[in-house]
Amino acid sequence: MNNKLWMLMLLGSALTSAHAETGSSHFRQAKAAPVKTSSPHVRSHIALIYDEQTQRPLFDKNAGMVAPIASITKLMTAMVVLDAQLPMDEVVSVAKDDSGTRKRARSRLRVGMAYTRSELLKMALMASENLAASALAQSYPGGTVAVVAAMNAKARELGMQSTKFYDTTGLSKDNVSTAHDLVKMVAATRNYALIQQYSTAATLSVDGLNGRAMRFSNTNPLVRSASWDIGVSKTGFISEAGRCLVMEATINQRPVIIVLLNSWGKNTRIGDANRLKKWMEKVIAREQRA
Repeated sequence: MNNKLWMLMLLGSALTSAHAETGSSHFRQAKAAPVKTSSPHVRSHIALIYDEQTQRPLFDKNAGMVAPIASITKLMTAMVVLDAQLPMDEVVSVAKDDSGTRKRARSRLRVGMAYTRSELLKMALMASENLAASALAQSYPGGTVAVVAAMNAKARELGMQSTKFYDTTGLSKDNVSTAHDLVKMVAATRNYALIQQYSTAATLSVDGLNGRAMRFSNTNPLVRSASWDIGVSKTGFISEAGRCLVMEATINQRPVIIVLLNSWGKNTRIGDANRLKKWMEKVIAREQRA
């Protein structure tokens, strides 16, 4: 074999080896495992973020645990009252809470005040006014007992199998549900334009005692944040339930339902909601790059 032929053979072998190595490198890149997104750090004892687009949870923490839901109850109260198609401009007098709960209803309203059913509904949803919710129940055909029965029937209709209501305000610790069930309840509010409008209103002014204006603010400060697009909101608190929050919101053009129960610390549920939002924004960004 002459030197020229030998050199050609060596060059061909080197090119074949280089091509094989390059092909192996491309194969390793194609098969590399995608970087996983870490779970959000959520302090609430129960949490769930549900993607309405894909109809699946994106993150959950103890989402099947049955727990008191406090004033989240008022969303169901509102649905049942609206289902009855009572005149919203009818004036209703505020009376003593007849729910049978032992807790005293915290309220800025006073017995004898009178407001339209629409104003009472807005107070109950955005400011979580207990006597407003109680007045709505008492003006319902059959009274509070009939409202509670209708609320439990509505829960069964929506498939909320772990949910039970004993009063219309949420002051009863026996009003219980799960995060999975509450997703169904919040989703059902899509059929109620007034619930969407009233629960996300920032403020409300009505006449108080002696004709003085009484101003109410939404108990969820996130409805006033430009960085949030919230369709439905409700907060709640009793000692047995901790601080609670449910919302339907749109994050990066994707509709989701957020449920946070048994949060401790005044700002924990708000902090958790913001953490879930940032986490989801990262998830969507990763999906778009994939």
